[in-house]
Formats: sequence, structure tokens, C-alpha cells
Amino acid sequence: MSTGRLFGKVAMVTGGGAGIGRAVSLRFAAEGATVVVCDIDDDRGEETVRMARAVTDTVFATHLDVSGETSWGTALDTVLQSHGRVDVLVNNAGLAYRRPLADSPLAEWRDLMAVNAGGTFLGLKHVTTAMARTGGGAIVNVASAAALIGVPGMTTYSAAKGAVRAMSRVAAMEFAADGVRVNSVYPTSVRTGMVVSDARDTGVSVEEFLDAAGALSPLGGIAEPEDVADAVLFLASDEARFVTGAELVVDGGATAGVA
Repeated sequence: MSTGRLFGKVAMVTGGGAGIGRAVSLRFAAEGATVVVCDIDDDRGEETVRMARAVTDTVFATHLDVSGETSWGTALDTVLQSHGRVDVLVNNAGLAYRRPLADSPLAEWRDLMAVNAGGTFLGLKHVTTAMARTGGGAIVNVASAAALIGVPGMTTYSAAKGAVRAMSRVAAMEFAADGVRVNSVYPTSVRTGMVVSDARDTGVSVEEFLDAAGALSPLGGIAEPEDVADAVLFLASDEARFVTGAELVVDGGATAGVA
């Protein structure tokens, strides 16, 4: 049920063409936001727009390669020319590889850092400037519980998401004077297309992977994309107006017992 929690706000969601990004885009649209779905895959971005148009006509798509500074400039210019401002940014776009550190190619390290960490860095760098000119805004960075605990086979992913965590805390301090809040969320396994990739990389079936992941959660099971979207919505909304630098873990309690 919509309560208009983002009514009148303009939001950019990176990686909005699938998974968590799609769920966030649809949730924001239902809450009254003008949503710009940013994705490197134009077809996926347009599919999210088509899904949202069932309830609203304030959802649009634009091409964005988060690892490219020029691409960020072009996408942001498009949003500002069309909508005049950006009130909310969700840095969600990401890649994941699962393999032992000793078997991890340097190219994978560079890819993950460019997209997961570099994409967040560039989003913070460019969008905060636009937000400051219009009185502030809210940024939510999608990190991972893999940035909080050791996960075998996830060295490159954990390192990239650890960088997102560190940037989120520093950015919260640097941009507070401009009225820009910066928070982050930390999901564990989420029922998205990445689960299929994770299962393949570990050599088990998707069902076996889900069962194993769900067993780590005291609440049982794994998160749905909508669970993460609800957490992102809170941090993006005015309900969190005095919240910045926060880390909201969406893991069913999986990390609660880890010192």
C-alpha cells in the first residue's frame, strides 16, 4: 500500500533493470517518486519502466555505465534537464564473482572494483554536487553483509563492498553540511539472478544454495528483493531525516552472533 512517502521527489536508481534495483524502483514509484531507472542494459531498464507504468507514469529509463565518469555526467545531465534536480540516489549496480582468492584473476578484481566501488564513488562525487545546489538529498548505498563478515570465496566482492562501507561513512560526514544524508544497507543472499550465478560458481543447485544460505539466518530463509527495497525506502524518505552514516543490515539475523 502506498502512503506517498517519496511524493514529489526525483530518484535515480542504478542497476534498476533487475533484482534489488528493480524492486527499489518499483517501490519508489509506488510511493510517489519520479524514478529514473539507470542501467547499462537498456532493455532491462525499459522493462522495469513497463512494469512500473502499471501504476504510475512517472518512471523513466536512462543508460548508465556506473564505472564510467563520462557516462555519469551524461546521465545526470539528462535527469537535471528533464526533472530539474535529484533528491534521492540509490547506488545499487554491482557485479559478483565467487571463487577462492588464489584462483581469482586480476581482471575480476578490477571489474568488481570498477563497478561496485568505482560506481559508488562516482555517484557520490557527481550527484552530491547537484543535490547541494537544491538544498540537499538522500543517498543510499547498497553494500553487502560480505563487507561485515568473512565469506570464503568472496574476496574481491567483499573488498569492493568494504570500500562502499568506508565511503558511505566518510561521505556522510563530508556532505552533511550540504544537507545530503548518506546511509548504506547490508543484505545477505537475496533471491535475485545473482543467486543463480552464486550457485553455479559453488557447483551446487540453486535449491541447495538457497537452503544453505537460509540456514544461516535465525529468521530462516533468504531475503526477497522487496525486503531490501523497504529498508532503502526508509533511509531515502523524510522519516530518516536525522539519520546519516547509518548501516542497516538486512540479513534475517545472520550476522547478529558475529563479534
